[in-house]
Amino acid sequence: MAYKVNFKEIETTGLETSPVAETLAGLRANEARYFWNKYKFEYVTYPAAEKPELAALIAKILKEERDLEFSAKLLEIAVYEDETLFWPEFYYEDGMVLNLLYEKVGAEGKAPKRAVGIKLSVGMEVPTELEGKFKFARQRSKLAGEVRGSFFTVKKEWL
Repeated sequence: MAYKVNFKEIETTGLETSPVAETLAGLRANEARYFWNKYKFEYVTYPAAEKPELAALIAKILKEERDLEFSAKLLEIAVYEDETLFWPEFYYEDGMVLNLLYEKVGAEGKAPKRAVGIKLSVGMEVPTELEGKFKFARQRSKLAGEVRGSFFTVKKEWL
């Protein structure tokens, strides 16, 4: 069932099975606020089972681009898309959030921006699959506390 994320209050709806549900919900609210402020987009998440094609897409990109497979359960997926940008986000039970920033067309004379972003909720350990492979920058957020993040560039065409 779809859930419209409240970015003024932290609500754990859909994330209750996570051991860091409260901080993961804060991170989700932070993302919802970003999308509202930047795009005036009402951020809606869906259970991963309702978006199997997107779950398969991120799994394939992770495997082929960086040989990554995560053991954590994928709980929710949110999708922002317009004529120039495809930007799904993936919420995992362990507290990790992945997003795929995929510009459909680059700015004039430039290649499209395409990357996978990785964010870790407060209270979660770095997943073993990522240990030693990425450096994480830290950022403070009113809703999410301290967010650790990293990214990698996507090399192949996926859409």
